[in-house]
Amino acid sequence: MAHSVSKLVDFSTKLLTAAGAPDAVARAVSESLVAADVRGVSSHGVVRLGVYLKRMAEGMIDPKAEPQMERDDGPVGLLDGRNNFGAYVGARGLDIAMARAKTHGAYILGVRHSNHFGTGAHYLQQAVSQGLAMIVMSNASQTMPPTGGVRPFMGTNPIAFGFPTGTDVPFILDMATSLVARGKIIVAASKGEAIPLGWAVDKDGNPTTDAHAALDGAVLPLGGPKGSGLAMAIDILCGVLTGAGFGPSVNNMYDNWEEPQNVGHMFIVLDIARWMPLETFKGRLDDYIRLLKLEPRAGGVEEIFYAGEIESRLEACRLRDGITLPAKVEDELNALGAAYGLSLNELQLS
Repeated sequence: MAHSVSKLVDFSTKLLTAAGAPDAVARAVSESLVAADVRGVSSHGVVRLGVYLKRMAEGMIDPKAEPQMERDDGPVGLLDGRNNFGAYVGARGLDIAMARAKTHGAYILGVRHSNHFGTGAHYLQQAVSQGLAMIVMSNASQTMPPTGGVRPFMGTNPIAFGFPTGTDVPFILDMATSLVARGKIIVAASKGEAIPLGWAVDKDGNPTTDAHAALDGAVLPLGGPKGSGLAMAIDILCGVLTGAGFGPSVNNMYDNWEEPQNVGHMFIVLDIARWMPLETFKGRLDDYIRLLKLEPRAGGVEEIFYAGEIESRLEACRLRDGITLPAKVEDELNALGAAYGLSLNELQLS
């Protein structure tokens, strides 16, 4: 069963507002979740609605607390998310960072007291649509050991880069610092599927293909010590520098029901026009992409892709044809909606 993007956003929004979130907050969260499903990142999509709602119900998220700027000093700022949904805090932070970048040429916004904020690509797409370049980072709860360690110490702390192009798909690189996003292991566990060897270790530090054992253990850093070091650098910027949690003090949204997460983010926005005319930059990047596409291809490779291109093609298909959710996710959403008289089946495309 396929569901249109707009109706899926509306369903999620109605569900969150019925549970007590203000409409603007509910819509920001819903747009973030569905944006992930549209681009094929189902681990960050509507599958997370259940835990979001539970954290709100348990008082672990305050959907009515408006984020506040604590510092705004020229090209540098600090935003206190006041424990609202990370997607809403991120949306407010993005608006501030983009506006200030257009004033100052560049703006760096640190964020603290936030929660899981979805995919970095969701924010990058909005920035590049305004002719801005952006780097966005976030720390996360402990799921990954440092290289040489056994137990989780730091998060899979993602980093994402976005640049606008002229005639081509924007460059959107959104990656975790683990070999694979932990959300993919969560999805595999929910489906009862095995995971590839090398993704994770069990609680004793042994390599495993069992998704459930991996969730009890730890995912592994991308590129060994390089991924471990990059994850730590992101934690320093997003956690240590902003005053948010860092390392083990970023609380897990699935396991900790006593304390807020206190996630930290960092938005770095550049007004390209301060370096060169925007159209000149876009043309140069288009030339770069054209040259990349003309490179000799390895055996069996039909096309060389760059970051964001595959996701963009999938997005175009899903915007046109709708999103088909796994049966388990359908059942979960219907169960969540039933408590408020909402039915996912109303979203079926004709």
